[in-house]
Amino acid sequence: MSILEQPPELEALKSSPGFLLARHALLHWGLLLLVLSLFAAADSWQHLTGWGLASLLAFLTGLVAGFGATTVLHEWGHWLGAKLSGGSYSIPRGPGLFVFDWDFDSNSVGQFFCMSIAGNVGGLLALFYLASAVTTDSTGRAALVAGAFASVLFAAAVEWPVLWRTRQSRKPFQELSKVDPAVLKRAGWIAALGGLLAWVWL
Repeated sequence: MSILEQPPELEALKSSPGFLLARHALLHWGLLLLVLSLFAAADSWQHLTGWGLASLLAFLTGLVAGFGATTVLHEWGHWLGAKLSGGSYSIPRGPGLFVFDWDFDSNSVGQFFCMSIAGNVGGLLALFYLASAVTTDSTGRAALVAGAFASVLFAAAVEWPVLWRTRQSRKPFQELSKVDPAVLKRAGWIAALGGLLAWVWL
């Protein structure tokens, strides 16, 4: 075995589902911690100085942090739903937003519903936590909650029509395949407008 070659045991460990899942968790939660830290710094800067630039940065980082936190909880909610339903899935080797690849051929429609709904529950829990824990008395803090609300709206606009159609057709893969750029664009507009209204209201 050359210096560059790795022991078979190490290669097997790096390919194991537990290792891959831990790597996804480290990436997701690390990025989330980073954006929340940036928001906290911008929010503190705004409160200390009252500068317009500080307010703008607090607004932008608040939106990203709120949207990102809720999206991460949404995706890990999907994973928890897949786990609890006994669904069959694999963990992708490369980094990305999605925690796992769903095995449509091996899983039932009921398991698909459990996995899908659990993701939305995860996003809603993140929204409820932020809305109750954060006092929206500044531009950035209101943006944090508004970003979380926008994330929930985006997920709902994409996923709930799929669930509704699947309820009729019993073919989740076929219905999910109908999510095209036009659907994502419409969901993006819904999320943007809903988030803006939430920010104004807060």
